[in-house]
Amino acid sequence: MSELLDKKRTGIDCYLDWIAGEGVPVVQDYGIYLFEVETRPWPRFGIKGAACHCEGRGDFASMFLFEIPPGGSGLPQRHLYEEVIYVLEGTGSTQIEFADGTTRNFEWGPRSLFAVPMNAKHRHFNGSGQNRALFVSTNDMPLIMNLFHNETFVFDTNFEFAERIGKSEYFSGGGDLILVRPGNHMWETNFVPDLEKMKLTEWEERGAGSSIILFVLADGNMHAHISEMPIGTYKQGHRHGPGAHVMIVTGTGYSLFWWEGEKDYKRLDWKHGMVFPPPGGQWHQHFNTGTVPARYLATSVGSIRYPLTALKRRSTGTTSKGAKIAVATSTKEGGDQIDYEDQDPRIHPMFVAEMRRNGARARMDKYFEDDGTPKSCTAEQKAADRAASRD
Repeated sequence: MSELLDKKRTGIDCYLDWIAGEGVPVVQDYGIYLFEVETRPWPRFGIKGAACHCEGRGDFASMFLFEIPPGGSGLPQRHLYEEVIYVLEGTGSTQIEFADGTTRNFEWGPRSLFAVPMNAKHRHFNGSGQNRALFVSTNDMPLIMNLFHNETFVFDTNFEFAERIGKSEYFSGGGDLILVRPGNHMWETNFVPDLEKMKLTEWEERGAGSSIILFVLADGNMHAHISEMPIGTYKQGHRHGPGAHVMIVTGTGYSLFWWEGEKDYKRLDWKHGMVFPPPGGQWHQHFNTGTVPARYLATSVGSIRYPLTALKRRSTGTTSKGAKIAVATSTKEGGDQIDYEDQDPRIHPMFVAEMRRNGARARMDKYFEDDGTPKSCTAEQKAADRAASRD
């Protein structure tokens, strides 16, 4: 009878069933400070771990946190889900073995980013005998497990995707810069030694002094990009699809979140180690209130090369040749970005006050007058904005 009842189950989430059976902590919140997450032994991987389920992760993406003890290593792995790995702290190395017996090895440290070619056999090692190594994996395990609902197939399939291995230099920090257009320039590689030192390309359309580079890692479906806000600046409000895990790499600041029509904001303060994927369609805006440029890494399912969904194609401007990048196109033109002149008049004074409390100065002079109103506004609009900011 119980077997018959099981067959009648509906609404099954095979990924959630699987992670519940793994016996590791599952943390769920709007934003998660990764350095404070409890990890426990994860037998499958041979090291400690936890699942970090941010509320905006959507249907396809998840995040695993792994901790390798001093002098330790994980068990050899291969799997059909793809992942992008970001190193939070510690040093170590990863060894990859291919079907022909050849291997690739690379050493990583804090703020390293890398991806192992899908289903390639690999193993992670802690290079320190005294300190732990901590890293996070943004992955598409929910998509894969819910598609196949068979963990043996996901972890024990013996097939090599040789076309995804890439050039030898992709494993040593080298790569290819592919120029497409501002906002779509790509760095193709498998390993980035230090995201803080990565050279970015200008993309003023996203906000004051903004810069960015998109990654194509192991020719995979996982997206990653690094974006920077100069000191004293902030991004324009925008929205996009779910699952974009925003991880702070350098700097301190805060982000505001709100749904269409809401008067009040949800605020999240951030620093290195904080991760938060804004829910799909929710407006949000990022502010650098620190004394150094703020960089954040965004990882999600669906890359610029392989967008996967129509929503991702629209957001990245890959629906057709010459299509607009929706996340950097004004709402007045049908896009998903709010121009500075159209943002809530409370936002800029809030930022200026925050900078003053930190003993720093806002550097938004290109876009705002000394009285805090946008430079493109008419006199009537400026008066209305000043009145609104006092309410």
